[in-house]
Amino acid sequence: MTLDDLALARAFHVLAVILWIGGVAFVTTVALPAVRRTGVPENWLETFERLESRFANQARGTTLVAGASGFYMVWVMDLWGRFLDAAYWWMHAMVLVWVIFTLMLFVLEPLVLHARLRERARRDPEGTFALVQRLHWVLLTLSLVTAFGAVAGAHGWLLFT
Repeated sequence: MTLDDLALARAFHVLAVILWIGGVAFVTTVALPAVRRTGVPENWLETFERLESRFANQARGTTLVAGASGFYMVWVMDLWGRFLDAAYWWMHAMVLVWVIFTLMLFVLEPLVLHARLRERARRDPEGTFALVQRLHWVLLTLSLVTAFGAVAGAHGWLLFT
């Protein structure tokens, strides 16, 4: 490992997180509200899924890059001990956010959620879309708190010390 390898891993990590969480922010704050203002409630979920499917591919790629580069940095810098220290809560949060999104993007959405949401939307389109919006807000908030904590923590601002 050289310093250049570590700098490159960090650059890929940050770029992946920007594209991934920035996309989640766009979907949550722009795409979902725009879809809700158009057409009839019965079409909201279908319209949203068409828009989101393009982003889902980008999100899958960026979560893989973020996970691989994050693991590489922890491994190369031997940062495993940070997971035993509450001051580095943001390390746990990064892993948690990554696991949640990875499960959502690679397992739950394609295998379970799309079909269940479509079925629920047939019975209650407005309630289903409101649920989708709430879940996106929860995920975005968790992601932003994590990103804030990670940047602050990486620059020496540690809680619980």
